[in-house]
Amino acid sequence: MSIKPTYITDDAGTKLSVILSMTEFISIINELEDVEDVKLYDNAKKTDDGQRILLSEYRKQRQLRNG
Repeated sequence: MSIKPTYITDDAGTKLSVILSMTEFISIINELEDVEDVKLYDNAKKTDDGQRILLSEYRKQRQLRNG
């Protein structure tokens, strides 16, 4: 998608604000979320010790912690 922002400027021509269409805004937000997901995945891989537990065991542990 090509982003075509509209700029709000002051009398000197200094850009003060940007206006995007809702479609452009949502596209940017989605891309930022994808980048964040990749970062989280990369960090998780770095700290992965190979140990696994069953989902049912995780739920039990979480319930005990959260009451």
